[in-house]
Amino acid sequence: MRPKKNADIEARLRVIVGNTVRKTTSYNDIDLKNWKNYDHIETGSLWLFNERARGNGHKFDYHGNYIPQIAHQLYTRYTKPGDVILDMFLGSGTSAIEAVNMRRRCIGVEIKPDLVEKVNEKLKDIDKDNFTKIICEDSSSSRVCKKINNFLEKFGVEKANFLILHPPYADVIKFSNKKKDLSNCESTEEFLEKFAQVAQNGYECLENGRYAALIIGDKYSKGELIPLGFYCMQKMKEIGFKTKSIVVKNITGNEIGKGKANNLWRYRALAGGFYIFKHEYIMIFEKSKKA
Repeated sequence: MRPKKNADIEARLRVIVGNTVRKTTSYNDIDLKNWKNYDHIETGSLWLFNERARGNGHKFDYHGNYIPQIAHQLYTRYTKPGDVILDMFLGSGTSAIEAVNMRRRCIGVEIKPDLVEKVNEKLKDIDKDNFTKIICEDSSSSRVCKKINNFLEKFGVEKANFLILHPPYADVIKFSNKKKDLSNCESTEEFLEKFAQVAQNGYECLENGRYAALIIGDKYSKGELIPLGFYCMQKMKEIGFKTKSIVVKNITGNEIGKGKANNLWRYRALAGGFYIFKHEYIMIFEKSKKA
């Protein structure tokens, strides 16, 4: 008996463009009949980027934002032009800026009013078609879904087509003095509880059968490794997401230079028996078509 083919592989669309028939998935416009032409798209689980992409609205002016290449890769794989990306931790706006660059739309949630103002200022010169909507709100609150749904309605859709979660790595960097900011959680347990609330809100606003990406790193605390990435992955699974892949990405170019502090960290690592983080995770999840 022949093995049953994976449903994802069988669920292809035949798209006619001019006199050419293209073979695509339902969630991107990659022509699978010409798959060899997509060398620029990462399909391996190790991503190495030597430096942060700049230009087209992107600046490295905020410590803790992820590099634009991640958004570009994810949007290419999991969205089409016109799709709506939902970012529950918008930060300095990488998701929104790349969405505009790639003709996608974006709804971003950010708890800090000054960052919302800063991102709106960045988008003023590049978002001529009003492809982005930003909500100043606690993304773990019960109010946020209503606000997201209001913007989805304005975009003419019922649900978002792709979800991005890039939370603080617990208290590694304090991003504000707001109590509801996840970087101010007093324990890992509190952080995971609040993260789960945010992920649940994102899940509710995401279209069935579509994908989500969690960008996360781990931390050390009192001489012990705290695997935040895998803890958050478990929370995603408990909510109902199916884990599709775990990508390991280098963090070169994703942090402000430490200068002389590099030698201090090398000493601490040698003395303390641990290794210095040089990677973070990009975890890919799928929401069931029948959720």
